[in-house]
Amino acid sequence: MTPSRDPIRLELLKNAFAAISDEMAATVVRTARSYVIKEAMDFSTGLIDAQGQLISQGLCLPMHMGSFPPTVQTVLERFAGDIQEGDVYITNDPYTGGGTHLPDIYVFKPIHHEGTLLGFAAAIGHQTDIGGRVAGGNACDNTEIFQEGLRIPPVRLFDRGMLDEDLMAILRLNVRLPDKVHGDVMATVSACTRGERAMQALARQYGADVLREEMSHLLDYTERMTRAAFEALNDGEWEFDDYLDDDGFSEDPIRIRCRVQKTGGALKVDFSGSSPQVRGSINLPFSMTQSCTYACVRCIMDAGLPTNSGFMRAIEVVATPGSVVHPTTPAPVAARGLTAMRTTEAIWGALARMLPSKVFACGAQGDFGVTIAGYDSNREPFVLLEFLFGTWGGRPGKDTNDGLSSLAVNYSNSPVEVVEGEQPLRIEAYGFRTDSGGPGKHRGGVGMVRSYRLTGVPDAVLQVRSDRQRFQPYGLQGGHGGAFAANYLSMEGGERSQLPGKFMRTFVRGELYEAVLAGGGGWGDPLERDPHAVCEDVVDGKVSREAALRDYGVCIDAAGQIEPDATLARRRFMRDSRLPAGRPGD
Repeated sequence: MTPSRDPIRLELLKNAFAAISDEMAATVVRTARSYVIKEAMDFSTGLIDAQGQLISQGLCLPMHMGSFPPTVQTVLERFAGDIQEGDVYITNDPYTGGGTHLPDIYVFKPIHHEGTLLGFAAAIGHQTDIGGRVAGGNACDNTEIFQEGLRIPPVRLFDRGMLDEDLMAILRLNVRLPDKVHGDVMATVSACTRGERAMQALARQYGADVLREEMSHLLDYTERMTRAAFEALNDGEWEFDDYLDDDGFSEDPIRIRCRVQKTGGALKVDFSGSSPQVRGSINLPFSMTQSCTYACVRCIMDAGLPTNSGFMRAIEVVATPGSVVHPTTPAPVAARGLTAMRTTEAIWGALARMLPSKVFACGAQGDFGVTIAGYDSNREPFVLLEFLFGTWGGRPGKDTNDGLSSLAVNYSNSPVEVVEGEQPLRIEAYGFRTDSGGPGKHRGGVGMVRSYRLTGVPDAVLQVRSDRQRFQPYGLQGGHGGAFAANYLSMEGGERSQLPGKFMRTFVRGELYEAVLAGGGGWGDPLERDPHAVCEDVVDGKVSREAALRDYGVCIDAAGQIEPDATLARRRFMRDSRLPAGRPGD
């Protein structure tokens, strides 16, 4: 018998699904071993229905949202007719398993109630190591995926409740930190068990048929709400290009072209015209390109809209196979996170032209991936894996947030004390860069600096993938771009040399590596910024007195006070001296 429609019940279950996903996330944080997962929270959790559609996602990484459905589809195809209670499936391969890159191991646990498959509890965790030629699994100088680590097609990790010890032995043998990787995988399994039990409790309360029907109703409801929101927007087409500096092999810039087409209740996001796939491992698997798109579009929608596959139905994502945002095997993809960041920035650039009063300027996202790895005096391996996030761009109605990761990623800080407690390193600087935020009516966020000195071992491998040394984060509506990024290396008391954006080298004890992150772009005309806000930035050390005069036309005396007459005259002169042409990204 088909359950009757009950909007109150649907609302209760919608919130219950979301709460269960969040409880799963809390389980991962409590039980994971590595600080990549438990501190930085580089993982996601969610619930999926029996057809492989996302029902809800936990509070972790929005950019993972769209990668669950295509990945679980490979499990449904591989185990069609043989999905048993107590099974747990894992995969990480972007070419046979629908994943994003090899360090991201997906875990799916089927949820049964009285013999009925309700769906799956799902989790993804970024492992500290996955084997391969470079520790950390994030090197950007691989040339084929076979160099990047252990590839796992959709397989059973648990068969009817029994752990496949052989599979776990293979995983442990192929990674440098077997205890941490084992612990983190089991943390995601524990989270899925938590989700399974909570869903079974709902099924006992409402019945399996009701639960399955309400999942379907929730997806349909979300689709209707999404299409109605699109209907309220003007039809049209908007395009934006952003660029990666290079792939680490060639000096050629890499274009991400995004074209947003809105017609009625549907949105099409087309990446045709983006650069071909590259030799280095910054290629972005298409499942992640889709996920980036959903995350960005979700940011411009009403906060009360459910986050699930119903939302995705109204959005078509197009990319050319063989391009940097839709690579084909055996293209390397280990450092795909860099291209994911630039892809979101290209999407937001196009959306800013569609909705200029709603979208913020370009921030400094996770362009920096830093790996420092080696062996201690006991020949025990260590791996530092960090993704450094900087700041937002200026916002249409207010200033930015400094020192905060992107909306699309929601990454968290790795505390200095934790890093120094676990690694043979000393963090000697971690703070803001003066004058790095793009000038604007609403200032772009200031960039950050984080420096590492090797202390506890004679040498290690230092591998960095970074960007924004040639193409600065863009400003909007007359705002200026943020400061460029940089990498520096020096010996104590020695000369400081600049390094390229992507490199791998031996890191010697006593050497200092400095990661200098870009600043966020500004939003709006800098000469319209409140002089008192500029003065406050000077007092806080975010803007120098010289930059206040140069970029904002605000004169501040030695005592830190605004000189009103001089400021008025300076701003008048700057306006009169401007060239008529606009700035790129305006």
